[in-house]
Amino acid sequence: MKNLRFAFVADLLFYSACAFVLGLSVLRFYRMPLWISLICSAALALAVGGLAFLFMYQSQNKKFLNKKQREEREALLLHLTLEKPERVRAALLSAYLADGKDAHCEREILSAEGVPLVPLFTMEPVGADEIAQLLRGFGKEPFSVVCNALTPEAEKLLASFGIKAVCGEEVYALFSRTNTMPDPLICGEIPRKTVKQKLRRSFSKSNARPFFVSGSLLLVMSLFTLFPLYYVISGGILLLCAVAVRLFGYA
Repeated sequence: MKNLRFAFVADLLFYSACAFVLGLSVLRFYRMPLWISLICSAALALAVGGLAFLFMYQSQNKKFLNKKQREEREALLLHLTLEKPERVRAALLSAYLADGKDAHCEREILSAEGVPLVPLFTMEPVGADEIAQLLRGFGKEPFSVVCNALTPEAEKLLASFGIKAVCGEEVYALFSRTNTMPDPLICGEIPRKTVKQKLRRSFSKSNARPFFVSGSLLLVMSLFTLFPLYYVISGGILLLCAVAVRLFGYA
């Protein structure tokens, strides 16, 4: 959340600064008085910043919500994969009851609306061989599979017998709408990259080429701008960084 807010503010400041510098450069090029140029450029920067805020706010919130939901879904499915079978059945029973379903669990058999539910939470998609074993065990009795995902072969096999499967998206929707998400989740905290890891990635040898290209483009642009000093300094720094990263960067 903090990283998203920082990126959001940084983008707004960048767009506003670009508008201010561009406006000031154009007005001064036409020899407008300095105080008028500063006022008009500041007004332009505020206008651009306001428009950027309105445009980015909706898209940023949407991206954040989608990302948060994906992280919650993956954390829930991992929890159900690593949790003990009896606790998985208890969590599913609680979720189905909260959803208004006629669910119960007797002798380690979970059922909802009279149909047995078979939890099969695994790290890899459930394959056709596992489904075939369930079909042999249940015979002609109907049942449902609750799992993370199915292989295409397993989906076809279930469809051919008219067996329903409740996969990851539906499982997450069930726990989410009934507010029965297990707490705490096993491995629920997503590992964050440390500052050292970020710096190591930033100064890897593979980044020498982007530094070089960016620096070269800035130096070329200095030939066509009103204030070339900024481009010369920035381009020179990027070229020096490209050489330093290539010589001393991480492999």
